[in-house]
Amino acid sequence: MNGPTRRPLLMRRPVLAALLALPGCSALQSRPYVEPLRFRLDPVRPGPPLRGFGGQTVLVRLARAAPGTEGRMLRSINPDGTVHVEYYAEWVAPPAEAMDEALRRWLVASGLFAAVLAPGTRASSDLVLETELTALHADLGQGLARASLSAVLLREGALDRRAVRQFTVSGTAPLPPERPLRPEPQAQAMVAALAGAFMQLEQQILIASR
Repeated sequence: MNGPTRRPLLMRRPVLAALLALPGCSALQSRPYVEPLRFRLDPVRPGPPLRGFGGQTVLVRLARAAPGTEGRMLRSINPDGTVHVEYYAEWVAPPAEAMDEALRRWLVASGLFAAVLAPGTRASSDLVLETELTALHADLGQGLARASLSAVLLREGALDRRAVRQFTVSGTAPLPPERPLRPEPQAQAMVAALAGAFMQLEQQILIASR
């Protein structure tokens, strides 16, 4: 009784192989790989360093990422409020991680501190800066790229640590009017917006350090 039931199963195998060989079934296998565009989130501080400062050291802790800023893909907000993600355009590193490295370079260039330290250093620091990236996107409805972050400046004591100042800063940069807008100008505008947020943070730290 097993013979009649086995024969149809054996006959199906050539049929399945023939179907897989059809052009329509092999389209997914032959689809070319699309290399995603990658951008660096690396705002550069303009101008010379400040003079008359740089007597203290600061430890910049690893930045946190607020919900919505964890992914590497570029994000934009449409005029109707919906969020669009560029699947073939991304940051080289997660935005909070890239912001963390860029902020250290920015503070070094500012001249505000004698040294800007990273986690894992054996050197002691006078101050500690904790940051969180809260927004980084292109607002297509407003025609602006937006970047914002929150930060807390702490002073290291012999036995304790106290908060010196808490900051909430943001920056914007204009987007080109073309729609749909390609990822390249979106990324450039977001880098410029983060530079604006960094400049505000520098000014706030300068005021708090006086």
